[in-house]
Amino acid sequence: MVIGLTGPNAAGKGEVARWLVSRGFLYHSLSDVLREELERLDKPATRENMIALGNEMRAAEGPGALVARIGTRLSGSDVVDSIRNPSEVLSLRKLPGFILVGVAAPVELRFARSQARGRPGDGATLEEFVARESRENSSDPHHQQLARTFAMVDHTIANDGSLEQLQRRASELLERLTAAARH
Repeated sequence: MVIGLTGPNAAGKGEVARWLVSRGFLYHSLSDVLREELERLDKPATRENMIALGNEMRAAEGPGALVARIGTRLSGSDVVDSIRNPSEVLSLRKLPGFILVGVAAPVELRFARSQARGRPGDGATLEEFVARESRENSSDPHHQQLARTFAMVDHTIANDGSLEQLQRRASELLERLTAAARH
């Protein structure tokens, strides 16, 4: 089973990914592909640089470029984090057992979480956070299209409570997916 994760900034995708890794899944991140490439180019891995590089790679190599870079790393029991473009979903859907899971949380809660984790580039105010997020919903097929990508999910996990609630919801979903895969 390959589980892909999508959702807006600070929704809890990383927490779901960590939980899946604790259950034996191998972790892959499309953002890590960008970080690796930025390191090779000797550029800082800022949010802006990652977005720009992702857009450039999709334009030069095709919208599924980031997935193509991790394809050889997949083992069949994987979690793929940071899916932000519908073409990435379409590329991953070619894999047997691929399931796209969206992680959702209210914007105010996501903003509070982003402030607590302190990543540069997340936005210092709620208005700035929302404005940055709206720029990540382009109509250009080579750019990030979070809303269109989220519209493609097979299952959604609401992350509007505690970490324990999120992990319980992830566990319940994994149980259902595992049972469905057996039949």
